[in-house]
Amino acid sequence: MISGILSQIRNGALALFLICCIVACSNDPDKIKQFERQTLPQNTLRNADMQRSEDGKLRMVLKAPLIEQYNQPESKTEYPKGLYVKFFNGYQHPTATLKARYAVTYDTRNKMFAKDSVVIIDLQRGDTVYLQDLTWDRNQHRIFTEKPVRSKNGQRVTYGDSFESDDEFNSPLIVHQRGTIEWNDEE
Repeated sequence: MISGILSQIRNGALALFLICCIVACSNDPDKIKQFERQTLPQNTLRNADMQRSEDGKLRMVLKAPLIEQYNQPESKTEYPKGLYVKFFNGYQHPTATLKARYAVTYDTRNKMFAKDSVVIIDLQRGDTVYLQDLTWDRNQHRIFTEKPVRSKNGQRVTYGDSFESDDEFNSPLIVHQRGTIEWNDEE
């Protein structure tokens, strides 16, 4: 008798579970496709270590723990766990590094945005620039931010309201500089 009651409870629980599944699920193909397109990456790459060269010369090394590529709603590449990039000149010497905890590149806009503890190190001048975020506009060959920045070179620390440079980092400019600034009358 007890085994019959347990069997009925088990069958009732199974029936209740199946009813809940049927009621809770939506098999509308349009909703499923929309979910897949908007939230799931087309490609995922873990522990990336990539190199880019031009005319057979190393120009950039990029390292990232995770890279996700999306095609919908807009073609983009995300670096949700951050990235580290080292840039090289035509003679294969490192010129600068860029580090951020998050970045995204929009292919159609030809722009990259980095945020959260962005650090640029100019290896030739010895400058380290700390930024909240950074935009790289490839069409204009320009990197910039409209947010406060801090720059350090040895003991010299400079603060500013914004930052801009060409994308080769040849002409960095901190707007409205203040702090410890060295001045050379000969220049």
